Amino acid sequence: MRYAIVIENAGGNYSAYVPDLLGCVATGSTHQEVENEIRSAIEFHVEGLREDVSSIPQTTSKAHLK
Repeated sequence: MRYAIVIENAGGNYSAYVPDLLGCVATGSTHQEVENEIRSAIEFHVEGLREDVSSIPQTTSKAHLK
């Protein structure tokens, strides 16, 4: 499953979150680092949901750059 991610420049670093996975966030000092970190966070988050026997949220968010 693929989830949309949002990466924001936070001044001295970058932050990212996944709109469809409440609480799934990451930070990094570069754009590439935060992208790697959020991918790991998604895997960890979904693994935790499976262990808790919770349903895995379907993707509903879409991203469009303009």
